[in-house]
Amino acid sequence: MHGVLSSTQTGSLRFDYVNLVEQGRPWWQNSRLVILNAWIAVLLITSSTNGEYDEWIAVSITMARGFSPSVWRKTIQNIGSLCAYPFAPYLADGYGRKKAIALGALLMCFGAIVQTAARSVDMFIGARFIIGFGLTFAATSAPLLILELSYPTQRGQVTSLYNTLWFFGSVIAAWSTFGTFRLSSSWAWRIPSALQGLPSVIQLSAIWWLPESPRYLVSKGMRTEALRTLAYYHADGNEEHPLVEYEFEEIKAALLLEKVATKHISWRSLIGTKGNRRRMRVIIAIAFFSQWSGNGLISYYLSKVLSFVHITRPEDQLLISGFLNIFNLICAVLAGLLCDRVGRRKLFLASNGSMLIFWTLLTVTLSIYTQDHSQAAAYVFVVLIYLYTCAYAIAYTPLIVSYTLEILPFALRARGFTVFNFMITLSVIFNQYINPVLLDKIGWKYYLVYVCWLAFELVFIYFYILETKGRTLEETGALFDGAETVEDITFRASVLAGLDTSRDRDGGDRKGGDRKHRPSLPELYELDNTRSECTTPSPLSSENRKSLPINFQDMPYVLEVTRPEECHVKDDYLR
Repeated sequence: MHGVLSSTQTGSLRFDYVNLVEQGRPWWQNSRLVILNAWIAVLLITSSTNGEYDEWIAVSITMARGFSPSVWRKTIQNIGSLCAYPFAPYLADGYGRKKAIALGALLMCFGAIVQTAARSVDMFIGARFIIGFGLTFAATSAPLLILELSYPTQRGQVTSLYNTLWFFGSVIAAWSTFGTFRLSSSWAWRIPSALQGLPSVIQLSAIWWLPESPRYLVSKGMRTEALRTLAYYHADGNEEHPLVEYEFEEIKAALLLEKVATKHISWRSLIGTKGNRRRMRVIIAIAFFSQWSGNGLISYYLSKVLSFVHITRPEDQLLISGFLNIFNLICAVLAGLLCDRVGRRKLFLASNGSMLIFWTLLTVTLSIYTQDHSQAAAYVFVVLIYLYTCAYAIAYTPLIVSYTLEILPFALRARGFTVFNFMITLSVIFNQYINPVLLDKIGWKYYLVYVCWLAFELVFIYFYILETKGRTLEETGALFDGAETVEDITFRASVLAGLDTSRDRDGGDRKGGDRKHRPSLPELYELDNTRSECTTPSPLSSENRKSLPINFQDMPYVLEVTRPEECHVKDDYLR
């Protein structure tokens, strides 16, 4: 049996899932959502903390003990991460998000033990390599699991918190080092090193009870388990809840269209279509923007930057960095919680515009201080550092991970996110090698380079960032493929879940989300018994599609047909 789209389907058919979400009861009064968010908190605390904690261990020890950054070779953690990138997406997609996180946490625990027990600089450096290697597995899979597990209306906020809590790691590192740097023994750095292993211990203890990603389960044919997971956490165990049915059907519809669009998933698939090239352009750009906006000077060489204005006492530098990270954490958390209300695009524009203004003022202030060594200019410089980092934190801290994952479809999500992390690592290594050299050679004039670059970033963000708020994960994953693809996915899901689309049977408008009788395939199609394949309905006309029979999830499908007389979708279910 072949299926064809009714020619009466025209206009926008985007389904509004928000009408299916339970209204009137806050999430903290729903025990299942409390449990789900508790599991997500474990992923937020552990995977997010380790990366930034590791970076700030080196930064803080440098300021506290007076070591040169080149001695500690801070890039070794990033080199360890680079070595794991080729393996991380295969583990996440092939064996599941949970197993990849467990392996990463185990390696980070081992690295923290070696780092704490280090008896030489080489042993310390080797431990940091292991931590970086393990971090890649955890940092690749943890945000994927958060994104794919979270409740639809909370997805943007909780995923934004993932990268936001990297500041939490820097806060712990800076203040634990501040509390121990007066110790004359090696425990001044062994205590912070030992604390680094604590989050991974918590993660290893809890990961076995966390649910697996429903998207991953569906992709592996475990549809019953995926439906059960969605129902348990999103609808108090009710597998026939409209929201659960819609989510489940939308996941299947998105995976089906991904399979059709990309028969064989590979690294080349990331640039294989126009939509994917548009995605990767944005993803690679914000990866570099996140490290090349001047923040690299402050994050990795704060001690050298403060020395420009003669703030050289270790106590003063550690206090500034400690309060700076607390301030940034507050700014980033507030911005992340507002992402669904304000919108991602507006936050990016506000962040880049504010960074350009404050970095320009930083450059002017540093120039004035260089000429007359004004103490007032030094104080203004420190204040502007706080304002600039706040501007950075309102978008680039909470959104770069969540936005990257949102716009990637499931089949490419792990690979695309690996490319994103790889580009960040390259840009960080550049910062760690090039920034100190140029600071020494041209001094404050190096800040002018970032003024020009920030202006370019603002223009890029204005033209290429698309808004994703108010959409489901499957919708945002198809957003760069065009409005027709988004409508296709949502329409398939709404029809197969037994929900009205934007028009009722009589052709009038109807508010999305009302339940109808859920059609079976014989009801949905007028079937020809001589055929064994059928397509799910699509709002697109047959002229826009090719006939393509495929097998997906052990069921035969045809995306479109060439002889519409053999099977017609009943108009009653498409109006």
